[in-house]
Amino acid sequence: MTAPNERVSDAEREHAVTQLREHLLAGRLTLEEFSERVELAYGAQLGCELARAGEDLPGAGNVPAIRSRRKPTRVTAAFFGHVARRGKLRLRRRTFAGGAFSDVDLDLRDAQLDTPEASVNVLIAFGNVDVYVPEGINVSVGGLAMFGHRRDWGRELDRPDAPVVHVRALSLFGTVDVWRVPADMKGGYGEIFRQLQDSQRQLPE
Repeated sequence: MTAPNERVSDAEREHAVTQLREHLLAGRLTLEEFSERVELAYGAQLGCELARAGEDLPGAGNVPAIRSRRKPTRVTAAFFGHVARRGKLRLRRRTFAGGAFSDVDLDLRDAQLDTPEASVNVLIAFGNVDVYVPEGINVSVGGLAMFGHRRDWGRELDRPDAPVVHVRALSLFGTVDVWRVPADMKGGYGEIFRQLQDSQRQLPE
């Protein structure tokens, strides 16, 4: 292990990120907490800086994973209304979101993952679905929009050891937006919209 005042290598940074992913899958970190600590790990120059990324977490293999007793989030739906789903959601391999004549906000920033990859399947007709993820999480966006829009916003950092969230959308006269939200970006959803739209380019489909 590198001493606190010695410079760290790329291999040590990658190892730290792999450890953080294990803590994420063990339920010790949310997606946003994982994203914040990954930024610390990749930006570390000295051993003491790299150690901060794993601060207050047990060493590898020292503590068994304890799965949350929270029920997995399987379906988030709205009909002729508005639903906002947020907080410490638990995601397994698949979750569904959508509805008709409605607006759905699915905020995954404080979510916990059971697996390295999770799928969010979106089906919307005559409405809007907004999916929020931390900036440091790998997100793939695909699907079909008929008489509507499917868009993703924010920086795509492409972290090889980060978990992956697949968003697959089918919309009819609807809009599906995926927002990659930086950890330091605060405020309500309207403020997030304006800040990302103003400061970052829209990614090509």
